[in-house]
Amino acid sequence: MSAIASARATTAAPHILMTIDAVGGVWRYAMDLADGLAHRGYAFTFAGFGPPPSAAQRSEAERLGQLIWLEAPLDWLAEDETQLDIVPALIQALVADSGVDIVHLNLPSQACGLQLKIPVLAVSHSCVVTWFAAVRQSSVPTDWLWQLRRNRQGFDAADAVLAPSRAHADMLLASYGPIDGLGVVYNGSGADLAPSRKEALVFAAGRWWDDGKNGALLDAAARHSVWPVAMAGPCRGPNGQTSELQCARALGELPHADVGRWMARAAIVASPSRYEPFGLAALEAARAGAALVLADIPTYRELWDGAALFASADDPEAFTNAFNRLASDDAMRHEYAMQARQRSRRYTVDAQISAMEAVYDDLLRPRTAREA
Repeated sequence: MSAIASARATTAAPHILMTIDAVGGVWRYAMDLADGLAHRGYAFTFAGFGPPPSAAQRSEAERLGQLIWLEAPLDWLAEDETQLDIVPALIQALVADSGVDIVHLNLPSQACGLQLKIPVLAVSHSCVVTWFAAVRQSSVPTDWLWQLRRNRQGFDAADAVLAPSRAHADMLLASYGPIDGLGVVYNGSGADLAPSRKEALVFAAGRWWDDGKNGALLDAAARHSVWPVAMAGPCRGPNGQTSELQCARALGELPHADVGRWMARAAIVASPSRYEPFGLAALEAARAGAALVLADIPTYRELWDGAALFASADDPEAFTNAFNRLASDDAMRHEYAMQARQRSRRYTVDAQISAMEAVYDDLLRPRTAREA
């Protein structure tokens, strides 16, 4: 235990102001992290941006800390850059009112223009710029160049920057250039779904309106799969994006617990994503004892090489072939499921919490000590 961690036994709990949203994976990341760190002497205030949370989400957050929802958009949902101009003042006001020790931003652009005397951590879970690089193989469109500029200024303003995988860190460096203080802390999952009797089923979960999740490819692969393919997740996005499923069974958006139950049932879980900074669904599926069929992208190779079958994100037939190979070979399917479950033990919430505690503790040291 570090000296700072030991001191927490006799001093006030470090207070973290964490920005969150209720739209994507940041919510689960934030709640799991806060839940674990609360047991290690940390207190949390959550500052929400973008579409408001559900009643269940609000209840979960309020169990772990104070929840304040702010009238400002997420950068990737902003209709105009000027809508974000209020963000620094909102965060600075919360810091002034709450006695915060560290500001943990889950969008690096939120550090743009921020002026604080306490440490700022920026975590890049994803961004428009790297999304375009991975999904469109292009630079960000001209009318969204402000996204690149705001993120760049946010990285420069932060005292530390984290990515959830080395692959995503490499994408950030390729898109933005050198980033001081860039590190990697793998995401974790608290899900511990004991493998149950599996069904002849391929399952996938994602935001299918997002082209980065590549739902159209999986839907096409379902046409000739010998096992039915079920896809959970919204097909309509917050900006009106839509995706229609023709061959797979569309389950719609499900509560997180229901997704876990589908993973526990499915013998195969697939993720055809073109863009995944980490990919929590694959991890939860591995915990549930499913064999994984994943898009052959750098993130999934980094995390799951040797513990999954890989198929090209451009080739529906390759996914169909992988499904049918596993469906027809019980021993192979069992072996891949076992390998995935074993690999998943690397990516636990406890490991993530310990790594994040080390980052927080370093930020709590005097700046001169950190720079020595």
